[in-house]
Amino acid sequence: MLVFLSDYLMQFDNSFAVLQYITVRGIFSILTALFVSLIIGPYMIRRLNYHQIGQVVRDDGPETHFSKAGTPTMGGALILVSIAASTLIWSDLTNHYVWIVLLVTMMFGAIGWVDDYRKVFEQNSAGLSARWKLFWQTIIGVTAAIILYYTAISSIEIEYIVPFFKDVAINVGILYVVISAFIIVGFSNAVNLTDGLDGLAILPTVMVGGALGIIAYLAGHSEFSAYLNIPNVTGSGEVVIFAGALVGAGMGFLWFNTYPAQIFMGDVGALALGAALGVMAIVSRHEIVLFIMGGVFVMETASVILQVASFKLTGKRIFRMAPLHHHFELKGWPEPRVIVRFWIITVMLVLFGLATLKLR
Repeated sequence: MLVFLSDYLMQFDNSFAVLQYITVRGIFSILTALFVSLIIGPYMIRRLNYHQIGQVVRDDGPETHFSKAGTPTMGGALILVSIAASTLIWSDLTNHYVWIVLLVTMMFGAIGWVDDYRKVFEQNSAGLSARWKLFWQTIIGVTAAIILYYTAISSIEIEYIVPFFKDVAINVGILYVVISAFIIVGFSNAVNLTDGLDGLAILPTVMVGGALGIIAYLAGHSEFSAYLNIPNVTGSGEVVIFAGALVGAGMGFLWFNTYPAQIFMGDVGALALGAALGVMAIVSRHEIVLFIMGGVFVMETASVILQVASFKLTGKRIFRMAPLHHHFELKGWPEPRVIVRFWIITVMLVLFGLATLKLR
C-alpha cells in the first residue's frame, strides 16, 4: 500500500524513493508485524482467558501435558492478523505472488479455525474430521497451483531444479499442479504435527520462512539469479515482504509462546504457516531445498507415518509415541531440551539449505 503512496510523494521529495526498495520494505515488514504481535498479544490472551477458550489435551498424550489444559489456544489468529497487516502495508499489491501466498495462508488458517472451534467449543479433541480437512486443503492447494501454472511467464517458473547441479531443470508439465498441491498440503500438516510443544514449531517456521524470503529475493533479482545460476522468477522478490511479516509475527508470537507458553497457536496458525512455507518454496522454485531446511517438519511427519505403518503391519511401535518430539519426552528429556535441540537442528539445516545456492 505504501508503495503507491511513495509513487505519489516522490514527485515532491525524491527521498520517498527509499520505499521502492524491497530490502527496506522487508525490514519494515518484520518490525511492523513484530510490533503488532507484541501490542495485540496481551489483549488477545486476556480475551481468550475470559471466554475460556483453552487447549483441550488428548487423554493419550504424555502426562506432562495435562497441566497445559486450559491454556489459551487459537493464538495463530494473532500471527495471521500481524502477517496480513504488515504485508498489505508494505508490499506492492499489484504483484500476484503476494496475493497468492497471502490468500493461501489465510484460507488454510480458516480451515484451522474451524478445527480449533470444534475442539474448544464442542470439546472434541479430534476437531474437524481428517477427511474434510484434507478435502478443503486439497481444493485450496490445487487452485493455487493451477493459478501459478497458468500465470507462469517462462518455462523455468514451472520446472524443478535439483540442488548441487547447475543445469538440471526437470519439466513435469501439468504434473506441476499435482506436485505443488502436495507440497502445500503436506507442509501444512507437517507444521501442524510439529506444533506439540511450547515454541517448538514457531521458531523453525520463522527460520525457514526467513530463508525462503532470501531465496525469493535472489530469484527475483536478474543479476543475483544469474550469478548463482538459479531460476530468475520475475516478481518473486516481492515475496520478501510476506516472508518478513511471517518472521516478525512469528517472533512476536514466540514472546508469548515460549516455555511455559501463555498461548498456543492451534491449527489456525500451524496449518496456515505450513501452507505459507510451501507456497513460498514453489514461487521461488526451491521445493527440494524446502525439504532440506524444513527437515524437522519432515522428520516429525515421517515418524507418524512409520509409527502407523509399523503398528498396522507388525503390531509393534517404532517410537514410544509419535510425533517424534513425544518419543524424546517419554525417554525423559525435559520439554525445553527437546525444543532447543530441535531449534539447533533447524539452524544447521537452514544454513545447509542456503549453502546449496552456491554449491553447484
